[in-house]
Amino acid sequence: MHSDAAAVNFQLNSHLSTLANIHKIYHTLNKLNLTEDIGQDDHQTGSLRSCSSSDCFNKVMPPRKKRRPASGDDLSAKKSRHDSVYRKYDSTRIKTEEEAFSSKRCLEWFYEYAGTDDVVGPEGMEKFCEDIGVEPENVVMLVLAWKLDAQNMGYFTLQEWLKGMTSLQCDTTEKLRNTLDYLRSFLNDSTNFKLIYRYAFDFARQSKYKVINKDQWCNVLEFSRTINLDLSNYDEDGAWPVLLDEFVEWYKDKQMS
Repeated sequence: MHSDAAAVNFQLNSHLSTLANIHKIYHTLNKLNLTEDIGQDDHQTGSLRSCSSSDCFNKVMPPRKKRRPASGDDLSAKKSRHDSVYRKYDSTRIKTEEEAFSSKRCLEWFYEYAGTDDVVGPEGMEKFCEDIGVEPENVVMLVLAWKLDAQNMGYFTLQEWLKGMTSLQCDTTEKLRNTLDYLRSFLNDSTNFKLIYRYAFDFARQSKYKVINKDQWCNVLEFSRTINLDLSNYDEDGAWPVLLDEFVEWYKDKQMS
């Protein structure tokens, strides 16, 4: 009995620490207010849009008289144009093959971490995180798990990997690295943030000791949205669950110590 009680207390303290981190993350995201400036390209290309392509061409290029080519010149010109078009097509084709998503390449990439299994486990996940340059506890890994619709924390099945990476159009480590900022951007959207937050609850439910229910989990989100980071506007007589009253008391004691 004593060991079970200690385990429950440990789990509760772990969840309280998580609540504190979620509270800080949410307010930090609001302070950062990351938005993309989409007006710059329009500003830069505005002068190009001020005239039609035919008008601009006529102003820049004066008319010139046609020259009747000699038979040798005509054959040479046709060959030159043909070679030029071929080189352009060949270059585009190679570039497209390299950039296009490949299911085969994605599958090979999966087995770099899964080995002979059809699932990436803890060891493979550790190497995967190292390769993409993020810590396993980084919030972007939660977003990635959400995009892959992973059902178990710390595991990616073959089906989850192929479906999720296809939707992200990632089949290499480099492509996923370049997608990390895109994944983080989901946290800046209130609707997606709520979906990711609720998804995280299913991960939390995998704990042996259930110390928080879904209603309490949703109350934590509302708490982090409405209560100041210093907890100055928290009303202890409000309709908050006991769990959050205990969290506020624990957090204030921790700040004072």
